[in-house]
Amino acid sequence: MKVTKWAQGSPRLAKTAFTLAEVLITLGVIGVVAAMTMPTLMQNYKKHVVETRLAKFYTTINQAIQMSETVNGDKRYWDTLGGEFETDENGEPDYTKPQALAWFEKYLKPYLKYSKIDVFNNNNINGFVLVYFEDGSLLRFSGVSWNFYPNPRNLKYTINDEGTTVLDASNAGTELFSFLFLPACTQNACKYYYNKGVEPYTYGWDGTLDGLKNNHHYACSPSSVRAYCAKLIQLNGWKIPKDYPLKF
Repeated sequence: MKVTKWAQGSPRLAKTAFTLAEVLITLGVIGVVAAMTMPTLMQNYKKHVVETRLAKFYTTINQAIQMSETVNGDKRYWDTLGGEFETDENGEPDYTKPQALAWFEKYLKPYLKYSKIDVFNNNNINGFVLVYFEDGSLLRFSGVSWNFYPNPRNLKYTINDEGTTVLDASNAGTELFSFLFLPACTQNACKYYYNKGVEPYTYGWDGTLDGLKNNHHYACSPSSVRAYCAKLIQLNGWKIPKDYPLKF
């Protein structure tokens, strides 16, 4: 209901106003609409962050490899990228210095922009290098296995029955994406990596779209380990497909 008030000194001009009840009803409707649309907006935002940072990481890391080749030669003949540790003066493993760190400093560090480099020690079994990029994303790697986190706020580690610290991969395919660096591998299972840079994980892939989604231990599906998810997104132009099997 609108309340009409006559303007002072001008009886023909009227001011209209809403009642308190009408204002409260309007605010209530706005609140309901916001509650209905907010989850979708948040989901779309998360997807956009993943798409943007995945594409940027893929381009940036491979450009760095190409620039490094001009100084260090063909990447197929670079030093082996292992998961062991450097040794101290007594020949014992130095668990603060994984071999991956020395490799990174030699081949990639001069050609990447990053905010911080850290080392994660997997209970003296594996040493991982953590590279934090300026956009907030994170690269974690040791040996040929590379994991990329578009938004690493939910990075979690757990202790298994053997006392080994392991990565919680329950968010693979949404917050964690798998890559490999195998430029010198000539085996059939490595055919998607030979003479290439860092590529989405497709080890053992049959080359079909169905093979990325179903019937494989590494398939991008809720019932698998979801290592193939990065490849599924790459094939769609680094855009998350509308029929993507995982929820954000």
